[in-house]
Formats: sequence, C-alpha cells, structure tokens
Amino acid sequence: MIVLLLRILLIALILFLVYTGFKYLFNPKRKLELANEQKQFYLLDDKENVRKNFLLTYKGVLFEGEKYLGTTTNAFEVVSIFIWAKSTSKLQGLTLEDFSHIEDQVKKQYPYAKIDWKSPIKELLIKKREH
Repeated sequence: MIVLLLRILLIALILFLVYTGFKYLFNPKRKLELANEQKQFYLLDDKENVRKNFLLTYKGVLFEGEKYLGTTTNAFEVVSIFIWAKSTSKLQGLTLEDFSHIEDQVKKQYPYAKIDWKSPIKELLIKKREH
C-alpha cells in the first residue's frame, strides 16, 4: 500500500516538474530577458489589452511603451504611444537610426499610432532632426 502511494506521489512530482519546466521555457518574460542579454530586438505586448504597457528590448536597452486608444476614420485603434527607457544610463551608443528602427517595429504592430519619446530621447531626436 505504501509502495503504491509512493509511486503515485513520484508520478505526480514528475508531472509537476515537467509542467513547470514547459511553463518556464515558454514564458514571454523569459524570452524578453534573454533577448535583452543577447542585445537583440524583442517586443513583448498584449495587443488585445490596450491598458497594458508593452516592453521591448533593443541592443541591451529595455524600453516601455504606453498605448492610448483613439478613433481613426473607421474604428477605435491605438493612436498614440509614449516610449521611454527603463534605464537611461544604458542609452549610450544608440543612434538616431536605432530609434528609427524601434519606431518602425512598433509601427508594424500599431500602424495608426503617433509615437512620442520621453526625455532624454525626445531631446536627442529634436536636436538631430533640426540639423
């Protein structure tokens, strides 16, 4: 009787470990952290939930974007996005082309959105575009 109970507990433990392993491997937050470490682009976004901010990483810098819903000619869409860096100290080395690339990637997800950057990126883009 005890041997049967131990076998059932062992099978339950193995199933639990397999379940948590798959859950960990396919977690989008883990993919974001991995892309951040490898300095790759990755966009983590719940497109169905407008209230939830998105996270993206590019060249080892983590950005957060806030979406705002508005009206277009035919429907309600995300019409405004504010993006800022989570850590401004990691912005060193990024160029205007890098920010343009980020804007292009976000525009693929939200074609009707006007993208605004918060400080200090906003000031850099204004200076670059004036020259």
